[in-house]
Amino acid sequence: MILVIAILTSIGLACAILIFIMNKVLPAESEALKETEKIAGCLPGINCGACGFPGCFAYAQALARDKDLIVTNPCMTVLQDKKMLGDLEKMLDIKIDPSSMNKKAVVCCTGDPETIGNYSGIETCKSANKLTGRFKRCPYGCLGFGDCAKVCPQDAIQIYAASGRNIAVVDPEKCTGCGLCVKECPNNLIKLVPADTKIVFLCSYDSIKNIPGREKCFRGCLHCRKCYKACEHDAIIWNKEKGIPEFDSSRCTL
Repeated sequence: MILVIAILTSIGLACAILIFIMNKVLPAESEALKETEKIAGCLPGINCGACGFPGCFAYAQALARDKDLIVTNPCMTVLQDKKMLGDLEKMLDIKIDPSSMNKKAVVCCTGDPETIGNYSGIETCKSANKLTGRFKRCPYGCLGFGDCAKVCPQDAIQIYAASGRNIAVVDPEKCTGCGLCVKECPNNLIKLVPADTKIVFLCSYDSIKNIPGREKCFRGCLHCRKCYKACEHDAIIWNKEKGIPEFDSSRCTL
């Protein structure tokens, strides 16, 4: 028993000496790393990658080198959390105006397109999109497999299946405007708009690229220009290139 105690004590003493020596030999933690760790503590830690960096720690490293990065590559989750935003402002010693950067995602499709064929492939929008002409009557509508919903870190996108519509719907209360869903949609139906936007055009049917026999759904824009002609505040312009109305939210009075 005494021998066992002596051996364990010797091992413990040897480890303690080794730790002491390594602590003296190894370089001290750099100030840059300390600052990065402090900044990382002010970030959400969900590592969604929406800021353009692989994770929150990498983003913190970049902010430690250039604090103005918060403007060009904002973390949308931080912008909508007052406490987190306040902590980050204090840490970086800057003032951030989230009102000019806050955005929400919108899906530019609210329709009910008729299916013109049975799709039995991999159930993702990207896979279905590779089929010639796709499988819905409207060639520009939401395919409804939820690629966007799968990447949303806030669970802000659901596939609305009522009446068989199967389209993606964004919950503006949950959406932080990170933009991950924008990159995921193969039909380019999702866009980020200012959080205070009053009105958004939610139809993707491209009349200029009309495909015979592939009509818009009954909810689609008629491209009649009545809204454009009726607006008294010049809040609507007609985009001749795309053949769609575009709304200027700053002029819209609802």
